[in-house]
Amino acid sequence: MRLLVIEDDPLLRHSLTEGLREEDYAVDAAEDGPEGLAKASDAGYDAIILDGMLPGFDGWELLLRLRREKATPVLMLTARDAIPDRIRGLDAGADDYLTKPFDFDELLARLRALIRRSSGAGSNLIEIGEITVDTGGRTISRNHEVVSLTAREYRLVEYLAYHRGSVVSRTELYEHLFDENEDTLSNLLDVHVSNVRKKLGASFISTRRGHGYCIE
Repeated sequence: MRLLVIEDDPLLRHSLTEGLREEDYAVDAAEDGPEGLAKASDAGYDAIILDGMLPGFDGWELLLRLRREKATPVLMLTARDAIPDRIRGLDAGADDYLTKPFDFDELLARLRALIRRSSGAGSNLIEIGEITVDTGGRTISRNHEVVSLTAREYRLVEYLAYHRGSVVSRTELYEHLFDENEDTLSNLLDVHVSNVRKKLGASFISTRRGHGYCIE
């Protein structure tokens, strides 16, 4: 899953970005309103963490502009904790609101919930035959035995599981599995798919020639 952090405080932006990457997310960052809106509009993010007070224009204005074209889940993260500020954020299009200072584990739980709801999943557990994807524990089991996957392999399976039954293009997968600083080699996705098939079964991920990949 790929996230965008829009935060003007350099220390908090760095700690959030690195902390989320340690949790196996692909993460991009922006430091002001115009840069944040440009990135949020151009790329396909699974969720956005948005500060309220930003240079250029604030997070509330960014939300209003973004919602004219995209429905990406947005978690507002701001020190402005007054009720009118929360109402303003939610009315502008925020999906959730968390005030600073915050607990990082709570932030992670809220992000998981946002992504789960936006994908139409009602539970942390996604059952696909003998395979169980636990998006809360970020584990994958086969016949109740946990299978060891790399972070990128897990993210690949999780994304396809959230879109089960739909063909996901290679372009979309690259967009959601890699951040802007990563070197996305043309055959890297094929390598990850091949490794997942070895661990979870050759038929677990189907290839649709010229279109992409699918979990039936």
